[in-house]
Amino acid sequence: MLKRDWRWTRGLLRSRRQLLQVTAAAILIAINWLVYVWAVEQDRVIEASLGYFINPLVTVALGVVVLGEHLSRLQRFAVALGALSVIVVTVAYGAIPYVSLTLAFSFAGYGFIKKTVHLGPLHSLTAETAILTPFSLVVLAWMGLHGSLEFGKSPGLTVLLLSAGVVTAFPLLLFAAAARRIPLNLLGLLQYLTPAMQFMLAILVFKEHMDTSRWIGFGIVWMALIVLSVDAIHRMRSARL
Repeated sequence: MLKRDWRWTRGLLRSRRQLLQVTAAAILIAINWLVYVWAVEQDRVIEASLGYFINPLVTVALGVVVLGEHLSRLQRFAVALGALSVIVVTVAYGAIPYVSLTLAFSFAGYGFIKKTVHLGPLHSLTAETAILTPFSLVVLAWMGLHGSLEFGKSPGLTVLLLSAGVVTAFPLLLFAAAARRIPLNLLGLLQYLTPAMQFMLAILVFKEHMDTSRWIGFGIVWMALIVLSVDAIHRMRSARL
């Protein structure tokens, strides 16, 4: 609004394909946000971090299923290890790790769409937010009518909630810009930083419990990511040569 930059909206509204892409991205990131916030509030940060560890493997799998990309032996081995880790965690929990899988698939899908949609990072994030705004307002109104709305109750909490919006939007802008500028291999490697920090927070700050079966499951995921990283680094070096 400050830049008075609205010309791009005409092209977006005229392109059914682009509008569907942005709508799908908005839905996926909304699912990702809601599940992640719920997981944190339910003291399930370890499960959330597992989801983001699995995410790069899902991204690789998407490339095969959707784009028909060919996997190297190391990549196939890494994806197989990722699948094995999910099986181990499922057996350990006695249930499918829905939180981890939902976070992994929703953000991998979001990253895939951001890679293919022909909109700048600020424009695409603006469009996604505009699509989600009416639904968000309805939910806020419903919560307000039922007395469960925390926003606006106290200055301190309101400032924190507004800050959370900034802290969420700024990395998404950077992610959208990076997705269009750097190879998916490098993007996948950089995405390991987030779950690593989440995992450390869960263990060191939130004191969440890690039993032996969890360590085994995470260990297999980390092995998969090491294999994937070695393959990605090898490919980047080969491309330079």
